[in-house]
Amino acid sequence: MPQENEHFLHEINSVDEIEGFLKKHQFCLLYVSRPECTVCHAILPKLLIMLESYPQIYVGHINASRVEQVAERFLVFSVPTIMIFIDGKEYLRTDRFVRLEQLSEQVNSMYNFLFS
Repeated sequence: MPQENEHFLHEINSVDEIEGFLKKHQFCLLYVSRPECTVCHAILPKLLIMLESYPQIYVGHINASRVEQVAERFLVFSVPTIMIFIDGKEYLRTDRFVRLEQLSEQVNSMYNFLFS
């Protein structure tokens, strides 16, 4: 598992923090999970490894049990939920059954478009 440093993985603890995170960073990925979700625990390390090649993507992790308002504000009905934002606008969402290969291709396309 990659080292979780301040630049790469941010623990977000409120909807206000989410809003600030999205305003601060051009390319963001939000990962919403719950502590009791075994799928969430299995996917996160794989997702972080996949994202190591994309230094301009900032990753925010939200514990939906702690930040219950995330469900209402971002219409999160199941976990894990992955949302990708560019300039504060949601461009991609995947939930429950995350296909990392497909997600990787989509992230690569968006990243190359923005930073190439």
